Amino acid sequence: MSNLNNKVAVVTGGNSGIGLATAKEFASKGAKVIITGRKQEAVDNAVAEIGNGAQGFVADQSNLQQVDELVAQIKQQHGKVDVLFINAGVVNFASVAETTEQTFDYMVNINYKGAFFTLQKFLPLLQKGSSVINLSSINAYTGMPNTAIYASTKAALNSITRTAAYELAPHGIRVNSVNPGPIDTPIFDKTGLPQEALSEIGGAIAHRIPVKRYGQASEIAKLVSFLASDDASFITGAEYNIDGGTNLNPILG
Repeated sequence: MSNLNNKVAVVTGGNSGIGLATAKEFASKGAKVIITGRKQEAVDNAVAEIGNGAQGFVADQSNLQQVDELVAQIKQQHGKVDVLFINAGVVNFASVAETTEQTFDYMVNINYKGAFFTLQKFLPLLQKGSSVINLSSINAYTGMPNTAIYASTKAALNSITRTAAYELAPHGIRVNSVNPGPIDTPIFDKTGLPQEALSEIGGAIAHRIPVKRYGQASEIAKLVSFLASDDASFITGAEYNIDGGTNLNPILG
């Protein structure tokens, strides 16, 4: 029996990677899935791939007017949200010395500001028993070079998770974070780095993973699906590392 049957589940950035894999997982368990993305074609393709009556909306998480419009449309069509997976995020690699204000604002506006206000603006639609899952990263803790801004946005998101979990507990709303390690997704292809640099970074990261492989988006999706379900009804304010053991020993490579 499905444990998300007839639940309304929203996935921001659900057109690719972990978001798409999770949307498919939600749909397979009976949820009414709604995804967002920044490009119409990508959203349309993802909706077709998800099937099961999934819906898609073009909405940029960093554009608060678009988030307001998204919430209004979902309220009109569904009246409630049972699961909110705040997944949309971006990464640009740059050292502390070389980070520009433009790069800073780009990541902060999507990963931190956008995520915070997405949660805030969806609150009126979240029902008692609802689950919010924030997609963070083990980069919040690793001190990995060239990720200062990305990592700080994820650390901020984990902090929001803890505070929101406490504030929303009296309303029957759970809030948790998932911290993936190295996952095989298209996000790094969007950094603008040349393929040679990406391959070098990828090889160095793979060497550090105790299980000696990258994770799959479908593996993250299963954890998110569990946290979204009533099976996780006693879990809130928690962070789950899902990283193949990457964060176990930061000293030895």
